[in-house]
Amino acid sequence: MDKNRNAIEVRRLTRRFGGFVAVSDVSFDVREGEIFGFLGSNGAGKSTTIRMLCGLLAPTSGHATVGGVDVTRDPEGVKRRIGYMSQRFSLYELLTVDQNIRFFGGIYGLDDARLAERRRFVIDMAGLAGREQTLARDLAGGWRQRLALGCAILHEPRILFLDEPTGGVDPLSRRHFWRLIDTLSQSGVTVLVTTHYLDEAERCHRVALIHAGKLAAIGTTTEVKQIFSGRPILEIRTDRPVDAMRILDATSGVEKTSLFGTALHVVLRGRDVTPERLVSPLRAQGIAVESVAEVAPSLEDVFLEVIDRAGGTAA
Repeated sequence: MDKNRNAIEVRRLTRRFGGFVAVSDVSFDVREGEIFGFLGSNGAGKSTTIRMLCGLLAPTSGHATVGGVDVTRDPEGVKRRIGYMSQRFSLYELLTVDQNIRFFGGIYGLDDARLAERRRFVIDMAGLAGREQTLARDLAGGWRQRLALGCAILHEPRILFLDEPTGGVDPLSRRHFWRLIDTLSQSGVTVLVTTHYLDEAERCHRVALIHAGKLAAIGTTTEVKQIFSGRPILEIRTDRPVDAMRILDATSGVEKTSLFGTALHVVLRGRDVTPERLVSPLRAQGIAVESVAEVAPSLEDVFLEVIDRAGGTAA
């Protein structure tokens, strides 16, 4: 593995469906062994981009190579070099665990000895010992998810595409799944993963935010958070957060507010705005303020900022 060498190169990739532009002029690189997070709301263009990079959908224009193979000229060559796990679990639900593994092993052309070795790996990795004869549809979400990942990497691809692989899975299973992703990355596998869980995106080496088919930000999580450089974010907890938002939105020095759970995040225009200036109008309206503290920007803050700048709304 050479961390300075690109496993994926994308240049001005575009895909149109009639008059609708799903992906517009997107460019980025992913290095070998990197976990690259692709973030965006539903319909932003994440899955369309992945399908083009996997050789499943021809680009309208632009250029991309995956593992050195041109996705337009040799899509079948790309497919042989990658692993792919789609949003919906890539399993045959009426087949057993063992039958799914053997089926995918046959697709990837593994001989009997290699399939036996990789089958043991998948069973151990997914924690499915004793459940080999269970139908895939009868597995709990976390087990199905790990089985699908195991089937996607049976042939030991060096590049792996995961399209929202943890959707609808419980937090404990998501955590276990991400430990597997970390292990794959450490072994040199390049992972491009789409997710709408921003806590997962924090675990990526770099992230790209896509909105309305266009790349809006790219970099490490620290780098993309620099979008708030010079604009502090205060977290305010009150007994009436919605009323507090309305008042703060009309307060000088406040750029915008947003709800974060039961708290408010208040983006200031600069550091000359004191917490007292924000608290006073709230208390004057009978709103109890429990706490005020400056917080570091989260990826959710960044995501909302990108949406606001683009003049759109998150799905």
